[in-house]
Amino acid sequence: MQITVREALPDDARTIAGFNSDMAMETEGKTLDPDLIGPGVAALLEDASRGRYWVAVDDNRVIGQLMVTYEWSDWRNGNIWWIQSVYVHPDWRRHGVFRALYQHVESLASATPGVIGLRLYVETGNTRAQQTYEALGMVKPNYLVMEAMLSNSNADTNGET
Repeated sequence: MQITVREALPDDARTIAGFNSDMAMETEGKTLDPDLIGPGVAALLEDASRGRYWVAVDDNRVIGQLMVTYEWSDWRNGNIWWIQSVYVHPDWRRHGVFRALYQHVESLASATPGVIGLRLYVETGNTRAQQTYEALGMVKPNYLVMEAMLSNSNADTNGET
């Protein structure tokens, strides 16, 4: 296996949307609306100000993904990159795919002026993922994420992003 990481291309949109749908079902038992997730992925791929996707590839097949969105911190006068939409195809889990994605993004963030950190949120019961993140040097801060999804947001109020 030869894992490479590259920025996602518009041609990857269908795979990314499929991975996002698989992740929602696997982690939260939710079915994503294809009429929303497909255009949502395409919108991000078309406009880097919304975020960026990177994909892990083995033999020209996308096997994993990671998305970054941005948060401005006035306290720290810099950007924090939020890691989201992490998914590794089940056949490639526990083979260093996420590690390759994370290290690639961490390296890019470190080399980008004004980026001051990486953050992500993880389901409280997903201890395996938490252990993976901790093994890569991430720590649990003293914050709890809270939200209020708006009725015009195309998302339900059960924590869906």
